[in-house]
Amino acid sequence: MASVTFDHITKSYDGTLAVKDLSLEVSDGEFMVLVGPSGCGKTTALRMIAGLEQITDGRLLIGDRVVNNVAPVNRDIAMVFQSYALYPHMTVFDNLAFGLRNKHVPRKEIDSRVKHAAEILGLDPLLKRKPKQLSGGQRQRVALGRAIVREPSAFLMDEPLSNLDAKLRVQTRAEILKLQERLETTTIYVTHDQVEAMTMGDRIAVMNHGVLQQVGTPEDLYEQPANLFVAGFIGSPPMNLIPASALGVGGSDRIAGFRPEHVQVGNGAPDRIHFTGNVDVVEYLGDEQLAHVTVKDDMIVAKLPVDRKLTAGETLEFSVPRDRLDLFDAESELRVGHS
Repeated sequence: MASVTFDHITKSYDGTLAVKDLSLEVSDGEFMVLVGPSGCGKTTALRMIAGLEQITDGRLLIGDRVVNNVAPVNRDIAMVFQSYALYPHMTVFDNLAFGLRNKHVPRKEIDSRVKHAAEILGLDPLLKRKPKQLSGGQRQRVALGRAIVREPSAFLMDEPLSNLDAKLRVQTRAEILKLQERLETTTIYVTHDQVEAMTMGDRIAVMNHGVLQQVGTPEDLYEQPANLFVAGFIGSPPMNLIPASALGVGGSDRIAGFRPEHVQVGNGAPDRIHFTGNVDVVEYLGDEQLAHVTVKDDMIVAKLPVDRKLTAGETLEFSVPRDRLDLFDAESELRVGHS
């Protein structure tokens, strides 16, 4: 196992910056998630660790070794791709063993490593099958197994669950977490899905336009977003962001942010911010309802219990706790504190 360090890394393509001055240290044994929208630079950052992209400027370290000019095969990492990249003509056993055979690992050790990986991932009954005989979830487990048998210093995972249906995604997500906890291997995981990021990462690094926006625990990012981008990206539904003046707080240069679950209907307590809203749409979700509400000229979402069902067209008084209302500077977009 090893740490992975981005030391002021920049990557440009013909003058266009894909990653700009990225400094980030992933600790030995940590599960770090890189998250952000398409084109934010997260996959480019991962590919630079793997050696699949040249670094324009800065240093990349795996452990204490600078690897800028080290060939991918000599970096002691294993990568799991979005596409499973299995060899269709080979059995599961041969897919797992392929990389070890190429390295001329002794046959007895290959058998031992493949058996160990198969036990961890529940692949024992599938070792004689070929990929076409496997489900999507089983193929993904084979792809993970191929990484495990290499016993690398770090796992790199690029959107590994995006080809699975919703139920399989949740199941495989749990399997990956249990696997990482068991092996304690440094893992860097790329996804555009912030729910995936929140449920998997020890820490999360949020990127946008090639720039690191914030890094911290899921709780840090949720409770104290550094700027408007992180506030509007993390959370499902994301944080409500409207001019502070619409709530009668702050000034004209402030944006107010509050989470949908902190909105209540009514509640005249003095430690709350009160406002009037028109209910436009109500989404009934069984145990809760999402109300889309217009406040002056802006839209917010309220996540509410279903003991009092709301109806489109209602005009109601709403409130949020004052200490749950964040303020952001409209110009710099940085969080500047509570109301």
